[in-house]
Amino acid sequence: MSNPAVIREPSHVPLVHVLRGGLIEGTHYGSVVVLAADGTVQFAAGDIGVAFYPRSALKPLQTVAMVRAGLALDDELLALSAASHSGEEFHLAGVLRILGEAGLSPSELRNPGDLPVDPVVRNDWICQGRPPSKIAQNCSGKHAAMLLTARRRGWSIADYTDPHHPLQRAIARTVEDLTGESIAHVTVDGCGAPAFSVSLHGLTRAIARISSAAPDSPEGQVARAIRRHPDMVAGTRRDVSHLIKAVPGLVAKDGFEAVQVAALPDGRAIGVKIADGSDRARMPVTVAALAICGVDTSALAAFADAPQRGGEMVVGGLRVTGNLAGEVASVPAAAI
Repeated sequence: MSNPAVIREPSHVPLVHVLRGGLIEGTHYGSVVVLAADGTVQFAAGDIGVAFYPRSALKPLQTVAMVRAGLALDDELLALSAASHSGEEFHLAGVLRILGEAGLSPSELRNPGDLPVDPVVRNDWICQGRPPSKIAQNCSGKHAAMLLTARRRGWSIADYTDPHHPLQRAIARTVEDLTGESIAHVTVDGCGAPAFSVSLHGLTRAIARISSAAPDSPEGQVARAIRRHPDMVAGTRRDVSHLIKAVPGLVAKDGFEAVQVAALPDGRAIGVKIADGSDRARMPVTVAALAICGVDTSALAAFADAPQRGGEMVVGGLRVTGNLAGEVASVPAAAI
């Protein structure tokens, strides 16, 4: 295991231009890494070694840790354990099923109450007069799985989010194992669970290991669940779910503040962090990185741009900068 990622100000680079009327109106900075199947760095831009918080992009790693600790669920519910779900009814039903396995109720969840992430579901929720709910909060699948894991191991329930709890210590060990580096810093994520800081390079290494793992291993079980149930991982209208469906064999997860990882079964993988946390820049960079990785991105054109409108006309859009565009153009046609 290598030393922890360095804690310092990141040296991000321009990755996406916002164009309007042919002029650059804005620029999103960030970092991106592409790993070859043998784990070597095929391409990198920005600062892939600085410590950062993967946020929800860490959930596949957390779920692997829980499976290693004895969590046993069907693929659908295992995918929900690694999800940042939209709060659709099938997500809520799944959370209740996981809690039911543990003989627990939503009141035991330590994540905060919230409205669903999906704007359509959220609007319906508000129109129906439904209040914020713990099971509607996007991390409730992970929290329910944490409770179930703790219950099956005979660990305490009330403090399962404490960084010193046996569950969280087991998760930390798995994060270090899969990333290949020591955790640089620990704080509290938005959902109340510990947030572990690693490098973008390490996080991308981890998703590659999960995606390329033997089918019966804990990593392989999580990868299979994500591939089989992409709508459970995010939602029916979410870009990550559509990305998994569009690229055969892909394992992908996003995280708050514009983090994205994705990996193929042979170990090729990409990691993206947009410095300002803007989601609109996350997918154009992801598509460009997948193209560098050798993926046929023809089915991903809708994700590669966000049209900028002037009245009813499209007058601009998002374009990756020369830090990425030149690399995409240089990929041999046979590789794509």
